[in-house]
Amino acid sequence: MSTELLAPFDRVRALRFSGDALELLDQRVLPREQVWLTMHTSDQVAAAITALVVRGAPAIGIAAAYGLVLAAREVSAYAPADRSAAFAVQAARLRAARPTAVNLMWAIDRVLFSVGADPDPAAVLTLAQRIEAEDLAANYRMAMTGAAYIEPGHGVLTHCNTGSLATAGLGTALGVIRAAYAQGRVNAVYAGETRPWLQGARLTVWELLEDGIPAQLIADGAGAWLLSLKRAHWLIVGADRICANGDTANKIGTLSLAVAARHFGARVMVVAPTSTVDLATPDGSHIHIEERDPRELTEYAGTRTAAPGVNAWNPVFDVTPGNLIDVIVTERGAIEHPTTERMRAALS
Repeated sequence: MSTELLAPFDRVRALRFSGDALELLDQRVLPREQVWLTMHTSDQVAAAITALVVRGAPAIGIAAAYGLVLAAREVSAYAPADRSAAFAVQAARLRAARPTAVNLMWAIDRVLFSVGADPDPAAVLTLAQRIEAEDLAANYRMAMTGAAYIEPGHGVLTHCNTGSLATAGLGTALGVIRAAYAQGRVNAVYAGETRPWLQGARLTVWELLEDGIPAQLIADGAGAWLLSLKRAHWLIVGADRICANGDTANKIGTLSLAVAARHFGARVMVVAPTSTVDLATPDGSHIHIEERDPRELTEYAGTRTAAPGVNAWNPVFDVTPGNLIDVIVTERGAIEHPTTERMRAALS
């Protein structure tokens, strides 16, 4: 299947660099509105990443790279002796925007390593564009690799949003689903709502329907029952960090779905570029799991929905052990039943 046949399924973009600024499609208000926000400074980009204006591990890495373009332009007016320190401060602010997704740190480190402490803005821009282009190409390769695992007539379940909105385009897990649908392999696509931000209900389903792919939304708590009924043969998800042994951090709720999939005989596929793989982190116990404002659980759109006075615990990721994952798909190929040895052999 040629990449041209996938192009009709890749029409949405999460970000664009205009030359003077980074423009982000505000994912907090989709699908009700399509609003583009303009970022003129690296601090604005960092704040947008924290606020979930842009989200998805690959997309925030790309946004951070363009944020460093803006930072390089800002510090270029400083005295030479002050440029390095000022650039490092802005890079640190971007790095701290979200702690779990390794693509953010990977993109920043790649830029810093390549351009040094006194960066030329043009060089940083070239590198940011390369990071974006490489991610898009990786998504197309992963889509083809992952789709080959899905037998015709199978149903798939996905969790959170892993499409064009979360990447440079096409998507990771959603890219695989798009390719499998285009090949006639998938007969049903189910998307969990993905509370509390409802990325599945708002973003994933919107992307699929924009593509003309029939999708059914389910409540997060319905996933195990769906799997028990054999309506979904694969759980296909993305990742925010993959450890050296294959343990994978992804949106909260992934672990329970993976456990249910194993119990009911469905298979689990994780789809992510190698920029999401962190061989320096040995296993999931070493991942910093981001916890966000409890009001994301106790309120909706600014209106209190929970009982007055109740406290809330709001981790936004969990870790699925590698021994629950049947295959990890990257742009370098697939790693079946991941272990430390298999991960290092494939990716080192």
